[in-house]
Amino acid sequence: MPSKTLIRAAETLHNARAAARFAGITAQAELTDWRGTVRQKNSLVTELRQAKYIDLLPAYNGIAYREGPAHLVEGGVEVDGTRIPAGKIIVATGARPAVPAIPGIDAVPYLTSTTALDLEELPRSLLVIGGGYIGAELAQMFARAGVKVTLVCRSRLLPEAEPEIGAALTGYFEEEGITVVSGIAYRAIRKTENGVALTVARDRQDGAIHADQVLITTGRTPNIEGLGLAAHGIAVSPKGGIVVDDRMRTTRAGVYAAGDVTGRDQFVYMAAYGAKLAAKNALNGDSLRYDNSAMPAVVFTDPQVASAGLTEAGARAAGHAVRVSTIGLDQVPRALAARDTRGLIKLVADAGSGRLLGAHILAPEGADSIQTAALAIKQCLTIDDLADTIFPYLTTVEGLKLAALSFGKDVAKLSCCAG
Repeated sequence: MPSKTLIRAAETLHNARAAARFAGITAQAELTDWRGTVRQKNSLVTELRQAKYIDLLPAYNGIAYREGPAHLVEGGVEVDGTRIPAGKIIVATGARPAVPAIPGIDAVPYLTSTTALDLEELPRSLLVIGGGYIGAELAQMFARAGVKVTLVCRSRLLPEAEPEIGAALTGYFEEEGITVVSGIAYRAIRKTENGVALTVARDRQDGAIHADQVLITTGRTPNIEGLGLAAHGIAVSPKGGIVVDDRMRTTRAGVYAAGDVTGRDQFVYMAAYGAKLAAKNALNGDSLRYDNSAMPAVVFTDPQVASAGLTEAGARAAGHAVRVSTIGLDQVPRALAARDTRGLIKLVADAGSGRLLGAHILAPEGADSIQTAALAIKQCLTIDDLADTIFPYLTTVEGLKLAALSFGKDVAKLSCCAG
């Protein structure tokens, strides 16, 4: 919620600048008080935290709330010196921004995805380290608010997305004035008189990137310190997440874990899903399985990146012979009407059965279309099922039908709504 409300605020500035794509229209928008924008965001977050969390607890008579440092003990949990007996325990301590092992980082006053959203004064320039979804979202947000942004990453922008999507989004970022530097190694970072300097290496050559401030967006680290996991035989992964099976069970009988502390699928809705399964399994006999095969994922850049199911590479690695369809947004009538054809839609299908394995959308309104694909994957629908389904005209989601049709037809030669 904190990042998405500020992303939408910055988007209004961009939309005014882009209004001239429609003939006869000009618009202006000006950022006059970023402090006020941030404080409005804080008010919304406080209201939601109170209404959706704090105020809800008293409504459930079976919940006793204890606040304080906690750790596992034999037969239960100890919270701030008070022992609470428990036959079943769920660990849901979340995660925090991870800090990469760059020499000198401890001496630099860096921002994280949490603290950056509380800045009441914008820097003139910002270096974003990390090209994942957090880095991409915040880099564009700050750039649209008027900050000169440089984003650096070891591999490429959105390394877990389809390569075509990462490449296209890189181009759109650069058109907006964001400098994207990929395929580098981080040598060192230091504080300078005017800000920070990051030394990087690419193609065997070192160089320095300077900025007023630096934002670290290199992932998240599970909060496991002080819980007493090792003493109770609870295994953690090499990246620090609590290891769980498909029933949300840890390696200690009676102890479950859910959410970002497991180090997987770090989305709030997947944390809620996993926590629900953990609670039901703990109380009702471990009958429910965690299934993320049709998990929708969204990156709130503009265009938005939305995906569900397997990538092309992931499908091949899983042993599938695959067929792939990719169409540009210039084949989607909604994009033509909006005069914004940035993006593409890519579908991955099993070559034998035609079953949809993955869907990947890069589009200004792509996030609201991915759930259709997620349901299709979950229900084992084929590309023919998608192609034969009636979709509303002049919607972004209609692009899924067009992409399905393009497995066997040239959609550029079809009239509107024709199949």
